[in-house]
Amino acid sequence: MLRVLIGLVWLLLSVSAVQAQDLQSILQTHADEIANPSRNSVGVALDDLVSSGLPQVPAFLEQWSERNVWQDNETGSFFIAAEDGDTLILRDVDTGAETEAPAGGYTQIRPNGGVRRVVGTALVQFQLSDPDPDRRLSALESIARRGDAEQLEPLLASIEGETDPSIRARKEQLAVFLTARFGETPDTRIAAIETLSSDTSLEARAVLSQILATEAGVTKGEPDGNIAQIIDPATAPQSYYGELVDAGMAPPVVTPAAIRAALEQNVVEGRVAGFPVAQLGTDAARMQAYAALVEDGRAPAFVTQADIDAALADHVFYLAYTEDNAAVTAAARETLDAVETRVGWAQKLDLTLDGLSLASIYFLAAIGLAITFGQMGVINMAHGEFIMMGAYTGYVVQLVIPDYTVSLIVALPLAFAVTFGAGVALERLLIRHLYHRPLETLLATFGISIALQQIAKNIFGTQARPLTSPDWLGGALVISDVIQISYIRIAIFVLALIFLFILLFILKRTRLGLEVRAVTQNRGMAASMGINPDRINMMTFGLGSGIAGVAGVAIGLYAQVTSEMGAGYIVQSFMTVVVGGVGSIFGTLAGAGLIGFLQKGIEWLNPSNTLAAQTYMILFIILFIQFRPKGIVAPKGRAAAD
Repeated sequence: MLRVLIGLVWLLLSVSAVQAQDLQSILQTHADEIANPSRNSVGVALDDLVSSGLPQVPAFLEQWSERNVWQDNETGSFFIAAEDGDTLILRDVDTGAETEAPAGGYTQIRPNGGVRRVVGTALVQFQLSDPDPDRRLSALESIARRGDAEQLEPLLASIEGETDPSIRARKEQLAVFLTARFGETPDTRIAAIETLSSDTSLEARAVLSQILATEAGVTKGEPDGNIAQIIDPATAPQSYYGELVDAGMAPPVVTPAAIRAALEQNVVEGRVAGFPVAQLGTDAARMQAYAALVEDGRAPAFVTQADIDAALADHVFYLAYTEDNAAVTAAARETLDAVETRVGWAQKLDLTLDGLSLASIYFLAAIGLAITFGQMGVINMAHGEFIMMGAYTGYVVQLVIPDYTVSLIVALPLAFAVTFGAGVALERLLIRHLYHRPLETLLATFGISIALQQIAKNIFGTQARPLTSPDWLGGALVISDVIQISYIRIAIFVLALIFLFILLFILKRTRLGLEVRAVTQNRGMAASMGINPDRINMMTFGLGSGIAGVAGVAIGLYAQVTSEMGAGYIVQSFMTVVVGGVGSIFGTLAGAGLIGFLQKGIEWLNPSNTLAAQTYMILFIILFIQFRPKGIVAPKGRAAAD
């Protein structure tokens, strides 16, 4: 009989335990904390919810945080609900069964921001091991935004079972961050801090900065705690004396407003401390009356500069670490200094890559001009419009061929052909009649550039047109948080190198290059040797224009394609050619490098004003030309002719 009773009791307890495992029962146990949550009281309810291990808890916590939980006014039961006018679509927190009911019989639970953060911390513990990778990533980003000591243990526990390599790496990184801030022992924290010496990410530096956070303090005698810095108040005596006043450690300085208020409060029968009110119209009179009040003990005494100096000398101003352990802050300071050194070198390398990228763009834009201006001496102000024509050619090709990779392969030679033909036509119809007349050539080509811009506006409109790069050129090569460069700029750099070698091959290894160099150095002698100077000029001008068209396709991949885009490169192109050395391919390369690195360097020194950076760059180039008028690489042939 005893065994039967024991069995019945065990059965009843088991049934009760099973019933207690439904979520609604746990919520009813903490109904007040759920219905009227506060940051201080909600922790007990969350502990029971988390420890229950019920699979429906994460969904409830998420809906609770998003204010989608409603309570039945009669029964007190909780539901997840969505509003549909005056009706609620209710979902049971355990079974998920849906019903509809009037909204008037239910109250929406509205946790404040503090409660939602606490709930979010509890929810993260479930999400770290969620089967859905997106939920695990969401939990990790939540930890990254608001790291907490309570998140460290569940984060460490979730690492071993993580199957996704990238998510596992992210978990390990965040575990180091949290250990550095909230590790159980100083040795554990120091070990984690030291591992951050090679991590130049913003997150790692933020973690170290949080450990090294300070707060200002002032005291008499030696300050207590983990002191970061003793401050000399002589750097701003008035400001630091104000801190003493705010802390109640020194009397306030008597201001004119305070003097006036004290005088007004002590007016008795038309007098203040024996002085008639009518005689207090000057500062000196008011000072005398106030001094009388001070002697009578009815007003605070004046604070002299000597008093301020004495008060400052009698107190110690300091910055104290919020972290109490000096060994931890010392390790964090040493690590942060090492990281900042690495970041400094990384920034220099990133600036170098930016300068190299800009130099390659300027070289690609100027190399065609180096041929027409350098080899022929023609000032072609329409060179930028040939760049624009190449960019629009690429845009038209993409309209016909939707595959961006194929369209790019087709657009490059087609842009060369179109602008080569346009350059030949311009040379035959206009330029050949203006040789040795630079002013007329400049004015004529300037007029041509305006006409070409207007034609482009009439055909394509004034709005920018997209020249989309292929997917394999999208994004950037990310070396670190500091060093990165877009794939498009890498492609432009490679294209610039290709054109450099092609031009060198043409000028040094082909008959056309030999004839071009001959005509450049001595036109009459070249003609007497059977070379047709007019044909060479036509081919040279066409070649330079064709290269400008190819440059337009490359530049259009990252810049806006508009009718005026070429005008933004004509000045830099001329500066590149002139600074590098007129008529020299290597000089153009050197000029592009000098201008590109110089512009990026000035922008780095003055990042808020790019117009000023360009102005400084032009002034530098003007001074440079004064000392080296023939450029970095002076052409030998032209120098001899001169």
